[in-house]
Amino acid sequence: MPKIKLPTKSPHIDMTPMVDLFSVVLTFLMLTATMRQPEPAPVDTPNSVSEKPTPSVDIMTILISKDGKVFLNVDNGKDTLLNYREKILTEMGKQYNVDFTPAELREFGKNPSSIGVPMEKMKEFLDTKDAASKKVFQTGIPLDSLNNQLASWVLYCRQVNPLVNACIKGDTKTEFPAVKKVLDILQDKNVNRFDLITNLEAVKITEANTPK
Repeated sequence: MPKIKLPTKSPHIDMTPMVDLFSVVLTFLMLTATMRQPEPAPVDTPNSVSEKPTPSVDIMTILISKDGKVFLNVDNGKDTLLNYREKILTEMGKQYNVDFTPAELREFGKNPSSIGVPMEKMKEFLDTKDAASKKVFQTGIPLDSLNNQLASWVLYCRQVNPLVNACIKGDTKTEFPAVKKVLDILQDKNVNRFDLITNLEAVKITEANTPK
């Protein structure tokens, strides 16, 4: 008897479900992702070989630009409902006799970028809606002996959130006296442990240091 030949068919793969799933995931990421806000001053951090990651929460970052201006950023902790940023600004307002409205406190609480605004200009900064106009107020936090607002920021950040960790992010061209001022303020407020934010330096592997 002759063999029965079964009809041969080329396999068909329907990609429609996968494309639909990819579109749903992409749409979800676009709707839930937050744009990274640019820093008020560009900072070119130095390189190091340390692989310790920067903490993602409970962090108080002091940014020092290459011209010596100081900015500060602090997060709301692990639970954003705690509103640490709003509470910190409220305490700063009490010290410097600035009465912030609930809308201004909410604006400060949701602002993810560093702040370098003197307290006497903070209300104007928060009431300004245009991003370009806001940059005018970012002149750096005062830290001289007669008006040391950075020390107050550090104090209230630690009082509101006792778990906050201090980090310093400086430019490679920042002069040492500007860094020393910040270090002296931290030590004065009993902050003796802090992290330095750096870029991971690429280690060149040569034949000499390759294990045999």
